[in-house]
Amino acid sequence: MYSNKIFPNKSLFIGLSFFSLLFCQSNSVDEQTGNTDNNGEDNSNYTSASVWITKADETAKLQKQADIFFKNTVNSYQTIDVDAAQKFQTIDGYGYTLTGGSVQVINQLSATKKEELLQDLFSSKDNAIAVSYLRLSIGASDLNADVFSYNDLPVGQTDVTLSNFSLSKDQALIDMMKKILTINPNIKIIAAPWSPPVWMKDNGSSVGGSLKPEYYSVYAQYFVKYIQAMKANGITIDAVTPQNEPLHPGNNPSLLMTSPQQGEFIKNHLGPAFKAANISTKIVLYDHNCDRPDYPMDILKDPEAAQYVDGSAFHLYAGNINVLNNVHIAYPNKNLYFTEQWTGANSTFSGDLIWHTKNVVIGSMRNWSKIALEWNVANDASFNPHTQGGCTECKGAITINSSETFTKNVAYYIIAQASKFVPQNSQRIASTQPGNLSTVAFLRPDGKVALIVLNEGDNTENFNIKFNNKTAATAISPKTVATFVF
Repeated sequence: MYSNKIFPNKSLFIGLSFFSLLFCQSNSVDEQTGNTDNNGEDNSNYTSASVWITKADETAKLQKQADIFFKNTVNSYQTIDVDAAQKFQTIDGYGYTLTGGSVQVINQLSATKKEELLQDLFSSKDNAIAVSYLRLSIGASDLNADVFSYNDLPVGQTDVTLSNFSLSKDQALIDMMKKILTINPNIKIIAAPWSPPVWMKDNGSSVGGSLKPEYYSVYAQYFVKYIQAMKANGITIDAVTPQNEPLHPGNNPSLLMTSPQQGEFIKNHLGPAFKAANISTKIVLYDHNCDRPDYPMDILKDPEAAQYVDGSAFHLYAGNINVLNNVHIAYPNKNLYFTEQWTGANSTFSGDLIWHTKNVVIGSMRNWSKIALEWNVANDASFNPHTQGGCTECKGAITINSSETFTKNVAYYIIAQASKFVPQNSQRIASTQPGNLSTVAFLRPDGKVALIVLNEGDNTENFNIKFNNKTAATAISPKTVATFVF
């Protein structure tokens, strides 16, 4: 994890007057009205849109509002045009990383509370948020209590046949994944190592160092064994990246893996090993910040390596989310994945809700990502557990306070405003972004449209939603995210 964050410049947009909000025929997404408008008109003959909002001031958190109606009211509002004829990428899901530390603290809940939390996160029932994608660490991440790999040995020993390979240190995580799969059998998983076993590294340490070239093929088999062992437990790994944050060797655990090294590893070792073992798990490059798109692109320009590669993964602790679009333009047949963004102990609900909604939930998708993941699912009130040298300020989506209580933090609502309404296999469609509004729209498998709208400004914004030549007039409060389903 990186400890620095970036924030966009916040520009002010001057909306229409407050009196237009009062007197024009539109319902604000904050208004709790029924099937009649302010003039008592019956709306039952009009197509409706359901509305859910979260406000940066925390006065509304994933709160259902009154429906709005496509009534073709004539007004001078700005318009969000939603066009299902313009189709883009198919979505694999929204979610988090289920760290070993997350599992540890969730398991401290009573059986009843643990069931309640897992149902809340992963069920598609009305009172749940339907998370559809998870990231796992292969071995420990920095949000485990201790550092480990699946083939740890006494100093000086090696195991080139991987005869000592075992998932036993992650048994609690495996058990929790099995439970999650009973709630959502279709959840997809991407996995990444933070470090190889230290005996494969040139510095013999869990921190930094590089993979010794003589162990490239052995490490490729380590991935094969991991995928096969997880499958034997009923857990399908949809994709892997060769290394989490390969240019950040200061974490514990971590590994420095340059682009040439990763290209060599994939081209001559990992890719052929997957092919020989008939493994269909996708290989995804990079898994680091948007400031270095050259890293994956240098590998993708090598056809011998690219033949094994599904796409590239990014974080946003540096750079600009629009870089993903540049990679898509250069390699349109390769997928893009947004795999991590943390919320910190010292940041605010308001700042994180706005920034992450704009850049992660909306921005990554408008720039061709198939997934959008926040960082860890859960930790305790002191931001534990973590390794010595790991992240000490990473705030989970959930804080486990005791065996009977947990708190939903900002990352819960950042993801929930999307995951609850944008199921797996939805397809992004075109939506305009007028004035101060950020938007992204999806055509869902059930034929409905989900539209996410962010107003990051200080004024209420009146606007129309236009779809299939019909318009619905509405308004969104300052610093609010709204999801419309119609």
